[in-house]
Amino acid sequence: MTSLLTPAVRVLALKLGVTDSPNQAHKTHKEPVPYLGGVAIVVGTIATTFVTSLFSDFTQQTLLLASTILIPALLMSLVGLIDDIKQLKPWPRFVAQNALALISAIILVNTETLGTPFGVLILDFALTMLWLVGITNSINFFDNIDGGASGAIAISSAALTLIAVSNGQILIGAMSAVLAGSTIGFLIWNKPPARIYMGDAGALFLGILIATLTIRLDSNEELGTVGVFIPFLLLAIPILDTTVAVTKRIYRRVSPFQGGRDHLSHRLMRRGLKKRNAVLTLWSLSVVFSILAVMLSKGNSRDAVVTFGGVLWGLLLIFFLSTEDEN
Repeated sequence: MTSLLTPAVRVLALKLGVTDSPNQAHKTHKEPVPYLGGVAIVVGTIATTFVTSLFSDFTQQTLLLASTILIPALLMSLVGLIDDIKQLKPWPRFVAQNALALISAIILVNTETLGTPFGVLILDFALTMLWLVGITNSINFFDNIDGGASGAIAISSAALTLIAVSNGQILIGAMSAVLAGSTIGFLIWNKPPARIYMGDAGALFLGILIATLTIRLDSNEELGTVGVFIPFLLLAIPILDTTVAVTKRIYRRVSPFQGGRDHLSHRLMRRGLKKRNAVLTLWSLSVVFSILAVMLSKGNSRDAVVTFGGVLWGLLLIFFLSTEDEN
């Protein structure tokens, strides 16, 4: 559905003049590209979820649980849409993100739907808030190159589908499958050279949605608290991108919300990679970490998987932090 809606949204964005002009140094495109692709992602994801539920054995309780995931994501998308059109300043947007993450955290903790709770209410609540806000912004930050965020989410949600279904979490698996399909449908139009961008409306929606789905994932009982590493592995590359960008900006004493050419994609291109190859590299890394997440969920040599994943992530962090950045 998303792939069919995107061309119409693209035409609407061009008529309204909602475009991303290459008028800042950190932009990588040469011509204005329409925003509002996120509208197609949101409508396609929500419509597909509820329409398919009519032809399945979803109960009223299941639909309620799905709604508690999608409604905060929809509201987060509206914040992003306003930002796309009105260009909000960072702090009002950040406050709105925290307010919506607070609502989601209250629902997750009070309904006892956290995948791997620690059993301490304050700790569960604090970590849930941190994860929701952090991942939402990570996906937004990672949307800095054609196909970057949409491709990463497609890969992560596809792996999440496999893990959830194998663990018997049909709702999480079904919603992850819909998310994978929506992002793949959008990727047809968003891959390099992109004909449309998702904007904050899409990035914030995808961010809080994938954050909520991963944090609700029940890990293999044999893994215990080690299961908390599965969401981290699934989203390791967007997290790495945000870590590098924010660390460098704080080091330069500038706002973490300020745009710049300090993301992983920019660093790879300064190393000589063309835009398409830089995106393929980031997708490949996402595939590697997603495979590790699937292996960990099966309980296969859990210590080896966690150790290898941690060491690989650390080496990548050192590599990208040591790569010269450009303001």
